[in-house]
Amino acid sequence: MNIIAWIILGLLAGAIAKWIFPGHQGGGFLATMFLGIIGAFIGGTLIGLIQTGKLQLVGASLTIPGVFVAVLGAIIAIWLWGLLNRG
Repeated sequence: MNIIAWIILGLLAGAIAKWIFPGHQGGGFLATMFLGIIGAFIGGTLIGLIQTGKLQLVGASLTIPGVFVAVLGAIIAIWLWGLLNRG
């Protein structure tokens, strides 16, 4: 997938995940995009693990199911970030 598609997927998935997840996450435009891209990798890897039984780094694609998987991955990323920053 090219870089423009990753940016679009990252912005879309990050914004939806921040809207769904309760609480204030902070961060701006770049943080939302980065969160969505990380979410696409987390979600894609988890779906690949479920489908094939092998742990491999796979990113979600810019499709409806891919966005859904990326949003789920971004929610997991928000939750993990919250655990790390409890301070």
